[in-house]
Amino acid sequence: MSQSNLLGAWTLFARETRRFLKVKMQTIVTPALTAMLYLVIFRYAMGDRHVPGMDVDYFTFLVPGLAMMAMMQNAFANTSSSMIMGKVMGMHIYLLMAPLSAFEVVMAFLAAAVVRAVVVASVFLMVLVPFVDISIPHPGIVILYGLSASIIMGGMGLLGGMWSRDFDQVAMVTNFIILPLTFLSGVFYSVQQLPPFWQMINHANPFFYLTDGFRYGFLGVGDTDPSASMGVVLFTVVVTFIACWRLWYIGWRMKE
Repeated sequence: MSQSNLLGAWTLFARETRRFLKVKMQTIVTPALTAMLYLVIFRYAMGDRHVPGMDVDYFTFLVPGLAMMAMMQNAFANTSSSMIMGKVMGMHIYLLMAPLSAFEVVMAFLAAAVVRAVVVASVFLMVLVPFVDISIPHPGIVILYGLSASIIMGGMGLLGGMWSRDFDQVAMVTNFIILPLTFLSGVFYSVQQLPPFWQMINHANPFFYLTDGFRYGFLGVGDTDPSASMGVVLFTVVVTFIACWRLWYIGWRMKE
């Protein structure tokens, strides 16, 4: 399209945002309940144990990782569920026919994914932060890594939803790709605790840099230098966005 359609893009963004806000029990109450369960299990099961190589107790170390995991999973779920529901209901064709450019569609989807991720993480942190000693020495790094993770995972959800033909296929992407990479990203452990071979494997996981950088912003400590990882993260953001834009532009697996 030669002209932009900001109103149309805003309308799509508003639709995607209202869609998850209508199910507050799932997007707000459930994360808060999950946070309380983590509090009971890890706070009182692990006691005052400290993370090896870091001057921080285990539960304080865990909180930013859990918040990042919640952000990534919810950003992915927002776009992937929207896409697959549209396909199953036969509604995605109307979105393809809308007077919106591929850039505007992708921006609207990713912006809504970011909003959901931020809302969920905010609720999660409001529940847990009173129980830990977190000063957030680098708020800019928290924002940068949080937004980058939300965009990357929202983009992956969009790509996963475009690729999938039904709920089983999108569930396969979630269970066999997203969840393993998320759980193995250093959310529950420091890579310094791992043998050298598994440290190398962990460093090949792009989700690791998102989690570790986000944690560094909260605690001022981490397994890597976030400034060195920033280039990898921003490069991944750009590649993800371009992939979403290009595949939506050509209607990949959307016109079958």
